[in-house]
Amino acid sequence: MPENFTFGGGLNETNLHPAVLVAMLVAIAFMMLLPRKYILVPFLFTVILAPTGQEIYIAGAHVFVSRILILVGWVRIAWMKPSSRDDLVPGGLKFIDKAFVLWALCRTSAFMLLYHSTGALNNQVGFLWDVLGGYFLLRFLIRDREDISRIIKAFARIAAILAVAMVCEGVTGRNPFGLIGGHLAPLIRDGVPRSEGPFEHAILAGTFGAVSLPLFVWLWKRGDAKFLAVIGMIASWVIVLTSKSSTPLMALVAGIIALCFWPLREHMRLFRWGIVIILVSLHLAMKAPVWMLIARVDLVAGNSGYHRAELIDQSIRHFGEWWLIGTDNNQNWGLEMGDVGNQFIAEAVSGGLATLVCFIVMISWSFGRIGTARKSVRGKLKQEWMVWSLGAAMFAHVVAYFGISYFDQTRFAWYSLLAIVPIGTAAVMKPSAKVTEDEIGIGAIDSGLVHASASPQSATRGLFTS
Repeated sequence: MPENFTFGGGLNETNLHPAVLVAMLVAIAFMMLLPRKYILVPFLFTVILAPTGQEIYIAGAHVFVSRILILVGWVRIAWMKPSSRDDLVPGGLKFIDKAFVLWALCRTSAFMLLYHSTGALNNQVGFLWDVLGGYFLLRFLIRDREDISRIIKAFARIAAILAVAMVCEGVTGRNPFGLIGGHLAPLIRDGVPRSEGPFEHAILAGTFGAVSLPLFVWLWKRGDAKFLAVIGMIASWVIVLTSKSSTPLMALVAGIIALCFWPLREHMRLFRWGIVIILVSLHLAMKAPVWMLIARVDLVAGNSGYHRAELIDQSIRHFGEWWLIGTDNNQNWGLEMGDVGNQFIAEAVSGGLATLVCFIVMISWSFGRIGTARKSVRGKLKQEWMVWSLGAAMFAHVVAYFGISYFDQTRFAWYSLLAIVPIGTAAVMKPSAKVTEDEIGIGAIDSGLVHASASPQSATRGLFTS
């Protein structure tokens, strides 16, 4: 029913495969017994590889495996007894943390004002459990470059498992993860199977592989796990190709292009403004709006580029409907407009303009922080490569967001990157290069990938160029 798509819905009973239950219990044991630095490894393995629908039904609430493990993680943190705010969040709360909280609260408040029902309340309690609990668990446990390396190594191993499973899915027509609660058979488009593994859709599965590739490149450049990094890079390509989807392929290409711009990192401002001028010129010269160019993207047969372009077009035309607290009427904007395959539009229709702005601010700040850190270590190639790779991964996510909204465990790859950025940049920045959060504002200094103004008075310009 439509209300089930709105509020989560689903079965009114526990749906937990015995194999997933065993994996969850093993992960819980490891999370409670392992040293702090290893806690995230079993957490991420189980959260990403367990099919999303695996849950325990308690008094009308769907307690998914990921939510149980988030709760266990915080129980372990309480057991460790952090003595100060800096112990709880390394380096204290950053602007990105405040923006993340504001984004979550704006979205929840708007959603409740839009639906004002018990179902909506239950849905948003679960949403806050996932996003705030999951993000700050990652922020607490990722404390230095070794933690970052450890998380990326975990992603490489996860990607290797996914690649093997998705190849089997494409060849046999049966999803190995379907045996433990996932989708039994892959989606078929134009006679071609689209592997999805434990994810909710093939596009999301492919996106996970695409956005991870720049991180594996950094792991390879770091030099302490080259073989594992190569495995991860190969797995990323395999995951993207077996998903048979344009969005992951575009995100993969975007990440590679960002990495290839490394030799031109000191001259990116010219390229950015050139792109802006070209897009504005095309918008003025074309018969259709410039965003309709998305409809021309045809990397994989049967892709939905026109739908993505029309979604942007209709959201702009219906700005008055959603700007305040979002809307539940987007399915009436046109054919299949209820399928919000764009993260930016999803933020808009779910939480209104304030939620969308907060989401963009998080991206802008992250790019700005990366740019500031890269400049502070200019000439130290290994450290520059680290922050440049983070920027490339962020860019891959942004490109993917134009073709899909994250509604399954893919979100944890995004939260992980958001948690890595403040720690990874702080680890390389010289004391003299550090700037206050007020100086950074919602963006930061001219970066190698995206420019955002450091001046509060220039905040709008920073967001525009982001």
